[in-house]
Amino acid sequence: MTLFPCGHATHPQWPMACGLVLAQLRAQMALPGHADAPTLGLLYITDHYAPHAAAILDHLSAELPEVSDWAGTVGVGVCASGAEYIDEPALSVMLCELPVDQYRVFSGVAPLSAGRGFAPHAALVHADARMPDLPGLIAEMAARTATGTLFGGLAASRGEPVQFAAPGQGNAPGQGAAGGVFRGGLSGVAFGAGVAIVSRVTQGCQPVAPARTVTAADGRLLLALDGEPALDVLLRDLGVDRSHPQRALPALRQTLVGLSDAGEHGLGRAGHFGADVRVRHIVGVDPARRGVAVADTVEEGMRAAFCQRNPAAARADLMRICAEIREELEPEEITHGAALPEAPRPAPRIRGAVYVSCAGRGGAHFGAPGAELQAVRQALGDVPLTGFFAGGEIARQHLYGYTGVLTVFVGAAD
Repeated sequence: MTLFPCGHATHPQWPMACGLVLAQLRAQMALPGHADAPTLGLLYITDHYAPHAAAILDHLSAELPEVSDWAGTVGVGVCASGAEYIDEPALSVMLCELPVDQYRVFSGVAPLSAGRGFAPHAALVHADARMPDLPGLIAEMAARTATGTLFGGLAASRGEPVQFAAPGQGNAPGQGAAGGVFRGGLSGVAFGAGVAIVSRVTQGCQPVAPARTVTAADGRLLLALDGEPALDVLLRDLGVDRSHPQRALPALRQTLVGLSDAGEHGLGRAGHFGADVRVRHIVGVDPARRGVAVADTVEEGMRAAFCQRNPAAARADLMRICAEIREELEPEEITHGAALPEAPRPAPRIRGAVYVSCAGRGGAHFGAPGAELQAVRQALGDVPLTGFFAGGEIARQHLYGYTGVLTVFVGAAD
């Protein structure tokens, strides 16, 4: 098993940042135990570099000709092992050494399709938040994989939400030439059964009351929970007198709602949200109908719980999913829920990791700049890692908010 080379840097001038990253990548490729013949590059840039996306991809492709395929996108920040770059010009790159017949880079001009000896089992997905019916497109993409496993996120940029998708096998016939930088649609990398991954979702919000069943809804208007008017339930959960709803405004601005489909397990251990819960904003109230408007379609039979962002709960849940990943990779050494040592050795089978976090989680939300990524490194060890801060996170067949999606590439035990 070999580790994936990775590099990251910040600099006002993108050629300088690329030079620093290339120096890190080449140094690691020359080290024992690191991949020296990577074929897939994962490239994430902050939106400061978005106008130069094509030039950056061209430069890296020319300097690393052995890397035939590229994928990635833009975020308001990028991730690295133990570090984050938010609201500054930066890029993060990881080079993956995978069998070329076990992955496919896809985009609008190179659609994902099975056949020719390839069957998609999971996929890294980047998407444009401006697309209509985005949740439906994500669910459709998940259905095209054998396991229904997606991981990734929405491009986040104050300018153009660019995506990178440069497949070594070229584009579909009739689609014409493309430079590998796209705007709109879905793109990413599909992986075959020969690429082992482990993926987990960590939540960033904590419920303030028990989950209830949606018993009446109208589109995006939540009308009744367990037979009671939804607005009355919300005000009671927030401790606000129904006769003075205006006093609820400060609390409402800090409150969201966690939704899960009928039959899914919304609440995890100790009252925390499980991976089935999608957190959505409350966008208004309807006093006449005693309803609560949310930023998603609500259906009868769904489960709903009002919640608020909680940095302590977010950190605890992040450590939980890291412990679960380590437990899955080395179950004989870690028991479920056990405390991790102060500086654990890297999990021996992790070749590299991709972490996609919500743009609302980074920076000071975890107490200090870089604290979120430092927590991941503390839990997993100093494994190669790349990723970005997204406008929404993708996991399995769902679109999430205020979450982190951590995925590791697993190698065979030596």
